[in-house]
Amino acid sequence: MIPMTLFSSSTREELLELRRDLHRHPELSFQEERTAAKLYSSLERLKPKSLDRIAGTGVVARFEGRDPEAPVVALRGDIDALPIQEDTGLDFASVCAGVMHACGHDVHATWVVGAAHLLNENPATGDVLIILQPAEETGTGASKILASGALDDADAIFGAHVDRRFTVGEVVAQSGPLAASSDTFSVELTGRGAHGARPQEGIDPIVGMAAIITQLQTIVSRRINPAHAAVVTVGTVKAGTAPNVIPETAALSGTIRATDPETRDKLHEEIRVVVESTAAAHHLTADLTLETGTPPIINREEPVAWCRRAVESVLGKGALKHLGSLNMGGEDFAFYLERLPGCFLRVGAREPGGKIIPAHNSKFYAADESIFVGAAVLAETARIASAELG
Repeated sequence: MIPMTLFSSSTREELLELRRDLHRHPELSFQEERTAAKLYSSLERLKPKSLDRIAGTGVVARFEGRDPEAPVVALRGDIDALPIQEDTGLDFASVCAGVMHACGHDVHATWVVGAAHLLNENPATGDVLIILQPAEETGTGASKILASGALDDADAIFGAHVDRRFTVGEVVAQSGPLAASSDTFSVELTGRGAHGARPQEGIDPIVGMAAIITQLQTIVSRRINPAHAAVVTVGTVKAGTAPNVIPETAALSGTIRATDPETRDKLHEEIRVVVESTAAAHHLTADLTLETGTPPIINREEPVAWCRRAVESVLGKGALKHLGSLNMGGEDFAFYLERLPGCFLRVGAREPGGKIIPAHNSKFYAADESIFVGAAVLAETARIASAELG
């Protein structure tokens, strides 16, 4: 069941047009000026208790609850797009060359506006904050929202992501890890350049780099408990300018993923050991940089229970689905969950009979109907959470 009847025909048309407009005019992280203005205008028409621009290109609106002393709940939608050329064939496809909503943030933004419509008509016990967050794709937007103070009086936060592995009307609301930490590493190796025909005169950083890449692959297979999910992937390698020259330097970089803090720390430790020891064995100097990104999303039992009640209330028990396999992608909603109780959902976005299309793909899109599912579930979650927290 898709909760279309919760929305008037005019509201449905307004939300569909908003989604199409956002999709047609995508903007990259912290460049979402047009997007923010459009969303601000859409919320302004609902006459919220307060409405502000925050975190550069973010927007926050406060919708009044029935009891001014009751706990405050926040609903977050992200708004940025990706540097991908769209190839969906949609009649509202991106008109911005090389930029598209390949991760569904046009829908995420629209469904929190839809939730605001529903909460305006049937308020929660306490006030509800609608957070429209920039720069999720760079993993930096949530921290900016937190630093702005917009969530200082919030008692819980909820969000969701479209997922074409599930059909419209299906929702994943489960406890435990739902997304991985997302960290990066880079290594610059320095040796001594030489003629390729006389390798004994040089110290070859390419050979050392190859050894490091091979050894990095043993971390997950031999140093991490097989019961704990982890990924170490080398994504870039750079070295050399000619086939007959041993270069002085070589560089590589990659990504590190884990679904629990202990494994995350262990991966960092083992990468440092591998890089430094392998470089030393090849008489190279290694400059290693480890950068922490988003932490893992770990949904806690109580907020998940509120979400499950909301899903069952709006869609029926059959709508609840299990994720099926760990998601090793990152999501900066995790920063909120380090500060506040909350839950992150996956919302089905595949039309019946449609293909499974991965996110961050030039052909990705979310079915329109997922807007109304996300809006209704998040609004009902806010009502339940606000009452339970009180």
